[in-house]
Amino acid sequence: MGWEIASAYRWGRGGGGEERAAGGGRAQRVRRRKRQRYVEKNGKCNVEHGNVMETYRYLTDIFTTLVDLRWRFSLLVFVLAYALTWLSFALVWWAIAYYRGDLERLQDKSWTPCVNNLNGFVSAFLFSIETETTIGYGHRVITDSCPEGIALLLLQAILGSMVNAFMVGCMFVKISQPNKRAETLVFSERAVVSLRDGRLCLMFRVGDLRSSHIVEASIRAKLIRSKQTVEGEFIPLDQTDISVGFETGDDRLFLVSPLIICHEIDQHSPFWEISKEQLDKEDFEIVVILEGMVEAT
Repeated sequence: MGWEIASAYRWGRGGGGEERAAGGGRAQRVRRRKRQRYVEKNGKCNVEHGNVMETYRYLTDIFTTLVDLRWRFSLLVFVLAYALTWLSFALVWWAIAYYRGDLERLQDKSWTPCVNNLNGFVSAFLFSIETETTIGYGHRVITDSCPEGIALLLLQAILGSMVNAFMVGCMFVKISQPNKRAETLVFSERAVVSLRDGRLCLMFRVGDLRSSHIVEASIRAKLIRSKQTVEGEFIPLDQTDISVGFETGDDRLFLVSPLIICHEIDQHSPFWEISKEQLDKEDFEIVVILEGMVEAT
């Protein structure tokens, strides 16, 4: 099953952490003000959609909406879908028995009811559950002298199968999401800039703690920072690709041991014109995205 995980490295005056500054003849620790990240270290994006007017669009793709819900709400929808279906058909079964007069002739042995031994709403509810879940009839069973009951039986069997397919499908997709798989994929706490083979490179490390391999793993990186165009337009979250070996194929990983991912700072790099002194003044974030397929699924 395919998946992706994102991690981020923040650089700048608001990136958090500690630095040492000389003062009064001794070293002092200056704690930086922590700023909110665009993407957290665990891959969670700190983006909230506000002032969404066309909320009906979520209902047009109800399957994905249910899968994206939190577990407590997914379980609530799961229970309500079955409970409301059972109660709705139970009400129809009880109405059929009521208007045919079956409830008034419970002791009449010569009368053939629509459903044998249906004597109230509770028994109609139990009959509805037995019909939709196909657990088999025991005490209550439909007779052949009730055409409206036969039509309702066919309708409930069809709709019950659709509800089962939809809700079980949602639960299966939600359970099989490999979100927890990302917990065993570890990125280095910091990215460093250093010389490697005589070239200035931005480097970080990634490793997999599990023994099961990740198939067709690939990695890419994005630089997130504000930008002002020549026309004067201000773009608060501009995204720029950072090459991590796409041209040479080094972005496709064989992740059986920790690997060092390297970005060469050359004339094509977005860091080419940034000096060491400017790094302390810049405010940007590097988002690293690792994609692959879990071998077990």
